[in-house]
Amino acid sequence: MSKETPNQDWREWMRGLGRQARRIREFLGLSQEQIARLAGVSQGAVSRLEGGRGLATPLLVVVKLNVAMRRALSAYDPELLSDEARQILNHDDRLIPDGHRFAEYPMASDAGIEELVHLYRGLPERQRQKLLGVVRATATALSPSDSESELRAVRSRHAS
Repeated sequence: MSKETPNQDWREWMRGLGRQARRIREFLGLSQEQIARLAGVSQGAVSRLEGGRGLATPLLVVVKLNVAMRRALSAYDPELLSDEARQILNHDDRLIPDGHRFAEYPMASDAGIEELVHLYRGLPERQRQKLLGVVRATATALSPSDSESELRAVRSRHAS
């Protein structure tokens, strides 16, 4: 069994992130001061991140540096970049701001499911079963009669 603590894992992860950030910055031919200016962060924040001393680095600093580096990398001919670097550039990153808003996306494939989960989680435990009963009864009333046996099977599984 390993004697590592969760902090040791995160420290190593941050060191790796810092090494990669430095490799990208150096590939771009930018100083810490230049990338900091492009990202709107301090040079000290870049130094701490690259040195692996940024365990408490705010997410906003990491996101700003990510955006600045991706924009600078996108100016390069894609043929000069590795497959991994091209994938990073082509990746639909939801953390990159689109204007001034965070890019929100649905959690479920259907907005109604997300709403039902939200309603369910908002109820006290003892009332959740009542909500499920109402939903089952409504589904039974609205569904074609041939699927009633399926609904009964679902109900019996949930009753167990």
